[in-house]
Amino acid sequence: MTNTERDAIQKNLEQLRTAIDAALAAAGRSRAGLLLCAASKTRDAETVAFAAGLDIDLFGENRVQELNAKAAAGAYGAKPCHLIGHLQTNKIRQAVGCGMIQSVDSLRLVAGIEAEAARRGICQDILLEVKLGGEESKTGVPPEGLEQLLEASAGCAHLRLRGLMTIPPPAETEAQARHWFAQARTLFERLAPRCPAGAAWDTLSMGMSGDFAAAIAEGSTMVRVGAGIFGPRQYAPR
Repeated sequence: MTNTERDAIQKNLEQLRTAIDAALAAAGRSRAGLLLCAASKTRDAETVAFAAGLDIDLFGENRVQELNAKAAAGAYGAKPCHLIGHLQTNKIRQAVGCGMIQSVDSLRLVAGIEAEAARRGICQDILLEVKLGGEESKTGVPPEGLEQLLEASAGCAHLRLRGLMTIPPPAETEAQARHWFAQARTLFERLAPRCPAGAAWDTLSMGMSGDFAAAIAEGSTMVRVGAGIFGPRQYAPR
């Protein structure tokens, strides 16, 4: 990793924090109510380790294999890492034990995560991933399926429900983005009374590099930013 690359990440983060603070101020909110998750998909361990020393709160990985490899290398330092990408049932054993699984979207995942967490004797933090707009290409449970998933999760002794995560349909304007984020916030608030006593229900994970300001305006408690910190992803040629 070159000094130029380090300088670029620091500058990006400074600009991002300025933009986030402006969005929080416009919404009448403080920084204390928002976590910045650095989405580190495809970033190498050296880059992630450098970022771990900067003004971010946690990391998010899309793939279990990447999360575990970087964790083994000590890349995250003392900061937690969440799984923010789709979790296949055959990868549950590898995922349980991370800071949080944000992409729980089926009864099979609930049962599988509960079984593995029970086997390890731990309590796994989870978010339910809700799919807005009915896009076929995206994972997540539709809004009408959230209550069933919540009830199933609430009945598991080794799961701790923390809230919702969403990746809304692409929006051409901030007003369109806020429309989807407002739907997620409404669901979040509507489900809160249905949560068991042990559920914190304190996390609404929504907003990425291109739409975090709209998400903050609608009550996001965690934004997941990748390119806005690290720059465009560089994929290895196949």
